[in-house]
Amino acid sequence: MTKEDADLEKMYHIGIDDSHGAKTVLLPGDPERVEVIAQKLGNPRFYARSREYTTWLGELQGEAVMVMSTGMGGPSTAICVEELYKTGIRNFIRVGTCGGMDLNVRGGDIVIATGAIRMEGTSKEYVPVEFPAVAHLDVSNALITAAREKGFTYHAGIVQCKDSFYGQHDPGRMPAGYDLENKWRAWIKARCLASEMESAALFIVSQILGARAGCVLNAVWNQERANAGLDNPECHDPERAVEVAVRAAELLIGS
Repeated sequence: MTKEDADLEKMYHIGIDDSHGAKTVLLPGDPERVEVIAQKLGNPRFYARSREYTTWLGELQGEAVMVMSTGMGGPSTAICVEELYKTGIRNFIRVGTCGGMDLNVRGGDIVIATGAIRMEGTSKEYVPVEFPAVAHLDVSNALITAAREKGFTYHAGIVQCKDSFYGQHDPGRMPAGYDLENKWRAWIKARCLASEMESAALFIVSQILGARAGCVLNAVWNQERANAGLDNPECHDPERAVEVAVRAAELLIGS
């Protein structure tokens, strides 16, 4: 290690340096979920707090594992990934929530995003939109293995990544609503599983940096099932997604 490496200053936004020793991070959006997830690890302990980035450390199989919140949306997620990579993180697992789109996705199901529709702005400042936003195969396989081991109902495939929560839920109010609604129907026809707000930035930034990234989500509900008059259970507890993420992190250690 060079003197420059040893003297790495704390990252401007996330407020940590490289002294944590972790290679893998679990990334919820909500700072309030960080401690809850960290309690699934061995020796959980608070590490830092800066802006929307709350950080805890724990251990799996004797190795340090980090949990850090990203906040909502692509810009804060991209900053998080960029700065974590500089501190030595190489495996990024988003663990969050989504709204179902495909009629087969019910509230409480697990959605493993293997790729994302780049209907957001952050990733477009990295690479042209023709470049796909895809999860790393190792991480996706670990997440799928974990979901199968636990016997959870899961779906693996494409999600829509957006910038505007209310653009999805009230598109008719927006001057650009005609475009939002037409694209929404197109994504559904293409069998898009669900909608969320961070995966595209995570996948694109990780790809460019040379890191491994994946994404596991709890489906909160499915507005398309509601619109079709189907039963539409709601599940706001991300416990199963957290369990899948932690087990996947175990599988990735040493791989």
